[in-house]
Amino acid sequence: MSSKLKLFILTSLAIPIVISSSNLSFDTPYLNITNNDKAVENFKGNRPLRGTKRQSSLTRQNRLLSLFTIVKFDNEPCYSSSGDSGICMTSTECYQHRGVPIGSCANSYGVCCLSLSTCGQTIRENGTYFVNAGYPDGLNNTGTCQVTIHKLSPHICQFRLDFERFSIMGPEPVNHQCDNDQFIVSGSNPVPVICGLNTGSHMYVDAGTGTSPIILTMVTSGIFLKRNWKIKISQIPCDSITKADTGCLQYYTGVSGTLKSFNYESYSGLHLSNQDYTICLRTERNFCSVQYSACDDQMNNRSHAFTLTGNTLGQNPVQANVGSVGSSPCNSDYLIIPCVSSKQGPVASGMNTCVDRLCGGTLNTDYSTIPTTVMSSVRPFRLSFHTNAVEMPNDMGNRGFCLNYIQQPCNANYA
Repeated sequence: MSSKLKLFILTSLAIPIVISSSNLSFDTPYLNITNNDKAVENFKGNRPLRGTKRQSSLTRQNRLLSLFTIVKFDNEPCYSSSGDSGICMTSTECYQHRGVPIGSCANSYGVCCLSLSTCGQTIRENGTYFVNAGYPDGLNNTGTCQVTIHKLSPHICQFRLDFERFSIMGPEPVNHQCDNDQFIVSGSNPVPVICGLNTGSHMYVDAGTGTSPIILTMVTSGIFLKRNWKIKISQIPCDSITKADTGCLQYYTGVSGTLKSFNYESYSGLHLSNQDYTICLRTERNFCSVQYSACDDQMNNRSHAFTLTGNTLGQNPVQANVGSVGSSPCNSDYLIIPCVSSKQGPVASGMNTCVDRLCGGTLNTDYSTIPTTVMSSVRPFRLSFHTNAVEMPNDMGNRGFCLNYIQQPCNANYA
């Protein structure tokens, strides 16, 4: 959104006077007010003056206009003291966009506007939130809540969905299907249906090349749970450095961070069935490999931070499985990390010491019940997660994965 505001401050009275640029008839956006005769005429209503009287009037008008200062600001992201993010705009614009002022911005000349949209509404502004009806109170009913997203310009390539709050009913416990509540993205490349607890997660959605909208749908079933969601929708320009690589449902930047499967929760979360998507890490400059380790799990005696296949309901360790062939292949639910190895360092020429598929109940590239750190040097850095539609009777209680990653410099010295 481009800037829409110019502020004039009467310095002699120290009283700010706000005038929208749409109410002015300046022909050029950047004016030298003191010397531009045409701007003075436009400001005064285009009343022509002649001779000495004209020069005298222009002198008085220029002297009057020199008492004003133009302040201009763009509609940029801003933040409230509580951490909510909005867009800096005038209070009038905020009202027109059905927004809520959550603070000041632009040296208090603008307001930080939180734009909220809910069921049945259309979104065209960057930084708008899709929230449940009655937000911030929870939603306890059966129904469908849908919003439609349009690109604010033809130069938008992606939408980023940040799940600042995402608490709906999780999957059924037998096959981990989202049979009750569902979050559905339609109108784009295939996006898996998700449910459960996903606060802090995100998605990148392809905006397409035309003008067709993207539709976000939240389906709720039953009155036994108060659902709550607040999803920030950011419109990503095609030339933005925050644009995700093609084919990435999730995109992480920075040398280190944490990756989680949808609905991962160490105490009672279950990984979702029918998932098939790619997670991408931006390769930071002078970094050549990535090291992955399972997150800490304070809720269980045995870590459930990597549990994809097998019966992991109890506290007994479940062996790691690898590859697509062998006695315990990863053919149902698995995580692909290209040429990943437990060996910390370069793989010697001719040695086959890396694998692609990981599953089981322990993070390891060997058939082991002892978790370890694994590493991959294949660039670009990508992981692919796949689950089928069946869990019982062989797979039970699997949480999914939570992995900490750290990119390793190209000149790293390995122990």
